[in-house]
Amino acid sequence: MRVGLGPLLIVISLTLVFSISAFAESGEEIFKRRCAGCHGATGAGDTTIGKNLKLRDLGSPDVQKQTDEELSAIISKGKPGRMPAFENKLTKEQIGEVVKFIRRLKK
Repeated sequence: MRVGLGPLLIVISLTLVFSISAFAESGEEIFKRRCAGCHGATGAGDTTIGKNLKLRDLGSPDVQKQTDEELSAIISKGKPGRMPAFENKLTKEQIGEVVKFIRRLKK
């Protein structure tokens, strides 16, 4: 019995897609790696840097009332003198995942 290349290529393609997605970082992982140094593991801003910069708790109503687009823009563009821009360090998808994680911090 001879099997065509079509089914084999589909299996290989699906294997690659699932392998790549298995290595994708979650928003929480990205946050821990890129943001927790200032914002703290819980987003409360309770680190030394966070306290010195008087960072708002990311779970607070004040932060949570911002739209996803506003939060994405802040992460992308940063805040001069307070927060670095991540638009050249994270993809739009990664920034979106961080925003999703921030939403989970809601008080």
